Amino acid sequence: MEQSERNTVDNNVALLSFCLPAGGALGIVGESGSGKTTTARMLIGLERPDAGEILVQGRPPAASVRGKAARLARAKAVQIVFQDPYLSLDARIPVGATIDGVLRLHGLRDRQARADRVRELLAQVGLGDREAAALPRRLSGGQRQRAAIARTLAVEPAVLVLDEAVSALDVSVQAQVLNLLADIRRDTGIGLVFVSRDLAVVRYVCDEALVMYRGRTVEHRPVADLLTSPRHPYTRLLLASVPRPGWDPDSISRRRRDALVTAAATPPPAGDR
Repeated sequence: MEQSERNTVDNNVALLSFCLPAGGALGIVGESGSGKTTTARMLIGLERPDAGEILVQGRPPAASVRGKAARLARAKAVQIVFQDPYLSLDARIPVGATIDGVLRLHGLRDRQARADRVRELLAQVGLGDREAAALPRRLSGGQRQRAAIARTLAVEPAVLVLDEAVSALDVSVQAQVLNLLADIRRDTGIGLVFVSRDLAVVRYVCDEALVMYRGRTVEHRPVADLLTSPRHPYTRLLLASVPRPGWDPDSISRRRRDALVTAAATPPPAGDR
């Protein structure tokens, strides 16, 4: 499976380009307004790039989603887990019924087979019959996000996009969900595109990281290399912004102003992919 996205401007300079191998995990990192969520929305077809193309498994997703077949094909290619599962889950429908509806929509007609598959999917994310019968408001934030992940897995997508999917969770719950995502990636071979402002999260779950600033890639390297020897001033700024002993917010603010001016004018190093 190969998934790529390219976006260009009038002078044909690529602003964003990446490939995701089957089972790979890419982190897209940047501050608010950098273009991370717009990129995620383009990957699932909610936005269209001004130019360039998106390929999933070597083919563009369905250009039109007006018909049922086109909608199902696009859903099968790429799924997304949003930041707030309480808003992305239907508050009126129990979790198990939500997943059952997805399976029915995608052609699983046998009721008992669907019930078995719902249990299997919920077990895969650490939930059981009690959570299946519950409305979303009866679940914790971590349980709701697990249910949202189970719903996406019901489609068996090639790529799973996670848009700030753990940022609203407590640290301990974040760790549980990140462990779950690592297990899913290992067991299913689904490719992950992880959109986040948190470099610690990206380090935990991703092989590569792509740093964005104002819609442009400023650095794209293996996560370990990017964290230990960042090349671009904006990447260094993001790393410096992580609280640690001796952290000086005022100094960070001054460095931020200087770094953003430099980042706007500095191209990515030639060695970046």
